[in-house]
Amino acid sequence: MKRQMSANRPGAVRFSALLFAGLVVSSFLPHHSAFALSELKQIPGQAKEEEKDAPEVEEPDDVGPMQIPMPDPLVKPAGDAKDDSAQDPVPAAVEVLSDVSKIPQAVARMRELIVEAAASGDIERLRPLLGKGPTQTQVGENGTDPVEVLKGLSGDPDGIEILAILLDVLSTGFVLVDKGTPEEMYVWPYFTEKSLSSLTAPEKVDLLRLVTAGDFLGMEEGGNYNFYRVGITPDGQWKFFIAGD
Repeated sequence: MKRQMSANRPGAVRFSALLFAGLVVSSFLPHHSAFALSELKQIPGQAKEEEKDAPEVEEPDDVGPMQIPMPDPLVKPAGDAKDDSAQDPVPAAVEVLSDVSKIPQAVARMRELIVEAAASGDIERLRPLLGKGPTQTQVGENGTDPVEVLKGLSGDPDGIEILAILLDVLSTGFVLVDKGTPEEMYVWPYFTEKSLSSLTAPEKVDLLRLVTAGDFLGMEEGGNYNFYRVGITPDGQWKFFIAGD
């Protein structure tokens, strides 16, 4: 028995020494809870696996300070503000009519009667169409004889020229003005409501059937059609046959 115990003594001594060394080291370590392997600090100089695989990004050589755009001022200077009132208004589109079968029957009938009277060459045939009193067609000053006024406007004593002008005016396209108001009226020719600067080539031909080229240039300078026009109300009253703006 004694030989057996002596044989095991070196192993016991080594175990005791290791146990003692462990106790000594643990006494100098701070008391912390156990760390998981993932929480252990990385050894300095050792790169993470993710960083090894990530591609390198080259930094620009010359990187200036970031430029942040300045916001617009809440109140713009008076010089920068746009004056909408100074802009030329866009003229509204004008609907040019030509089919008399699509207008009120009373209007179409009065136009037909005027055309027949004018084509006859007898200006007196206009008299019953020109009305009297408050319903008299405006051709000049109120109260004057409208037939005599028309004769005075003609270049000949019988009024033939003014009848020809009347026919030419009523042969053009026309427009409906002041729609939906008490002043609603059908007006010939359509140039009365259309900007002369917007006329197409065919429309200029229409206009030059009524006036000379010199007259047209004068109208362009004034900005308006100023030759004769005819107005008939929806109930068939011949309202006016006048010239001017």
